[in-house]
Amino acid sequence: MPPSTSALLTEAPAGDHELDLLAKIEALLFVASEPASVEQLAQVLHVSEAAVEEALQTLAARYQERGLRVQRIRRQAQFVTAPEAAEYVQHFLGLDATTRLSSAALEALALVAYRQPVTRAQIEATRGVNCDAVLRTLLSHGLIAPVGRLEQAGRPMIYGTTFQFLQYFGLADLSQLPSLEILAASQAGGEGNEPGRPADEATAE
Repeated sequence: MPPSTSALLTEAPAGDHELDLLAKIEALLFVASEPASVEQLAQVLHVSEAAVEEALQTLAARYQERGLRVQRIRRQAQFVTAPEAAEYVQHFLGLDATTRLSSAALEALALVAYRQPVTRAQIEATRGVNCDAVLRTLLSHGLIAPVGRLEQAGRPMIYGTTFQFLQYFGLADLSQLPSLEILAASQAGGEGNEPGRPADEATAE
């Protein structure tokens, strides 16, 4: 009988150098040059996708207070540095800290984030203006990406957010997006256009 998921997650006995499932996934995420899918991990490790999902959830919980995080989009995962360490990482690597977005770009980005997958026409219908320029900006910054086509006349492209979007806003996954009620309240209270940034700093389109 194949081992249960809980058995796969237990550590190997003392003296046995076989790594447990968590350690194997940790190693693969560490060396991966791009987000790894649940399917890829399951295939490489010869375990079920359910076991990988459970292991990823356990790994994410273990890293909550560490300098790294497990970041998820749908059925993909990757390691990223903790958002709280961003200032030190940027200084250490000599990076320019920020990409500035205009309020128009942030508005379009919010529509994609909360309504994804969404078409350009749906964004424009909500905003009431042409969105070609802001979509190009968001695509060029890697904050959104095409995720497929809508099955209707003309098969328009549909867009969703990316891992870069999560990193930009310091999120582990989309479940950490603030609710629309909280977002509306913060806007009504005159808070900035970006989390942690004054409104007058969000200038680049």
